[in-house]
Amino acid sequence: MTLFFATLLEGGWYLGADVGAGILHHTWQSATTMSFLGIVACQIGTAFASRTEHASLAKVGVASNPLLLWGIAFEVCFAALVVTVPVLRHIFGTVIPQWHQVLWLLPLPFIVWGCDEAWRWHRRRTPGSVAPRSPAEVPQ
Repeated sequence: MTLFFATLLEGGWYLGADVGAGILHHTWQSATTMSFLGIVACQIGTAFASRTEHASLAKVGVASNPLLLWGIAFEVCFAALVVTVPVLRHIFGTVIPQWHQVLWLLPLPFIVWGCDEAWRWHRRRTPGSVAPRSPAEVPQ
């Protein structure tokens, strides 16, 4: 949502402005494109974060699941096609983002993954917050 409104405001939008036609229509398309790309970027962080419930990603390893890496590569390529191929841009209502807007996307996977990593770190250090994972770990 931050990317959506930042893009609108950067394009000259104001509350009540018509985005159905004119220059603000392109701004609207740019804002929805940034929302789509922001979701894709956050999904990458979520994919890495959901690899484990308790262990750190440093222990699991970034490259230990090649199918996940292929899935992320496909997702990034598909998103790139949706915003660059004219036929797909028309179908999805997207536009090519400016380079500085693409740079806005780069920290998003790290923010999502980092928040989850911090939560797992907290749970590992808080007694009783991590449920036993096997019957051998269940107290008798």
